[in-house]
Amino acid sequence: MSDTTNATVARRRSGWDIVFGILMLIAGLVILGDTVVATTVSVFLIGWTAVVAGIVLAVWSFTRLRSDGFWWALLGGIVLAGLGVLVLQNPGRGALWITVFIGAVFVAGGVTRVVMAFSVQIGRWLFVIGGVLSVLLGGWILVNPVAATLTVLGVLLGVQVLVEGITLLTVGRPRITSGPRPPRMA
Repeated sequence: MSDTTNATVARRRSGWDIVFGILMLIAGLVILGDTVVATTVSVFLIGWTAVVAGIVLAVWSFTRLRSDGFWWALLGGIVLAGLGVLVLQNPGRGALWITVFIGAVFVAGGVTRVVMAFSVQIGRWLFVIGGVLSVLLGGWILVNPVAATLTVLGVLLGVQVLVEGITLLTVGRPRITSGPRPPRMA
């Protein structure tokens, strides 16, 4: 007999959430204290992640040898690993590439928010303000990529870690409180 109720997600704060939240707040402040080091560490982490993910994707592609998608998966894995190697060979250039990509993402996301604002009724001005700020930030990054390279990744990482820490401290982690249960093994 299976339970077909919908899953309910609730937020509840535990002692571990408070501990991890405090640690993340401290880590976020440390990261923001030296964004150049955080940027350097981020570039190396991104480079190694790309190399490992590319190798895994290329190896995985051979599981699809007789089906569609083999060549695309193999090519994607090789390209991803190659990009990771390029980033690791010259971290300064890699940081510049990543920074330009982030600037383009900010511009694209901002334009999307502004366009989307015309299709919503509630919170329209929040979408417009957020979109315009995102376009301005992305534009600044794209106009000044060298100046932004040393700090943008570190600042973004620091702010993200701070926000995650604050979230854990205030509301905790999401937990599934009900929903479909896995079938019992007999």
